[in-house]
Amino acid sequence: MSVSMTDSGKIATPVESSKSAMTWGPIFGGAAAAIGVTLILLLLGSGVGLTMVSPWSGQSSSLSTVGVTAAIWLVVVQWLSSGLGGYITGRLRTKWAAVHTDEVFFRDTAHGFISWALATIFVAGFLASSLTSFAGAGAQAVGSAATAAGTAASSTASTSDLPTAYFTDALLRPEPARAGATSDDASATAEVSRILLNGAAAGQIADDDKAYLATIVSARTGLSEADARTRVDTVLKRIDDAKVAAQKAADEARKAASTTALLGALSLLIGAFIASAAAAFGGSQRDEEEDLIVTPRI
Repeated sequence: MSVSMTDSGKIATPVESSKSAMTWGPIFGGAAAAIGVTLILLLLGSGVGLTMVSPWSGQSSSLSTVGVTAAIWLVVVQWLSSGLGGYITGRLRTKWAAVHTDEVFFRDTAHGFISWALATIFVAGFLASSLTSFAGAGAQAVGSAATAAGTAASSTASTSDLPTAYFTDALLRPEPARAGATSDDASATAEVSRILLNGAAAGQIADDDKAYLATIVSARTGLSEADARTRVDTVLKRIDDAKVAAQKAADEARKAASTTALLGALSLLIGAFIASAAAAFGGSQRDEEEDLIVTPRI
């Protein structure tokens, strides 16, 4: 605190209030209102979002559409909840007497921002705990399914556990007329699986491996070398198509997640601004009318 001397020789001491400029009651009140509205709107958005997905083919919206819609809804949630919470914060605070108008405006905006921050931290913690619970339940379900699958597969050949087993069966599927002419050869099946796995790891199957696969297919199915090579090329193309489809789905998921993250960050910025502005507006309405106490002159 600085002290100055006036022209008349008197000491001038600045006036400093003993009360803090921070009023926590309105802040907690506004934060509680924002949290309640946020949870209600999030549940409403979840209900609407579930109508956009379906287990039936062709009846669900695309992943990008669902992601963009969810991000836009987050902006709406932030707009409504932050506006209400900030307004309540501004209206509930007490009047600051002998404070400059600019200082009152700053305090109102600061109170609205802090109220928004508290509400955001609570909601983020609530969502994180919910997602953790869902992830734990999903992991438990996956573990149970994996255990059941492992038990069921213990009586089958070891190559049936490989993701290439289906394509191996497609390669070694005998012609209907010659189905009983050949017997199952486990070593040939395992070798074909290893070739397919090596090709998946390398990104392509070498020409000599393709020729060898055609030889095995011809010996197992009774097809001619040319027909066996055609079958090999057909199955390899199906493998490539499945790989491209998986990459396309992963890319769409990446784009949707990126869009959701960017719009989510934008929604938080909008929420902070709306809460601060609403608190300043509510505070200005709180100060529009003042009660005057009339005391008799002594």
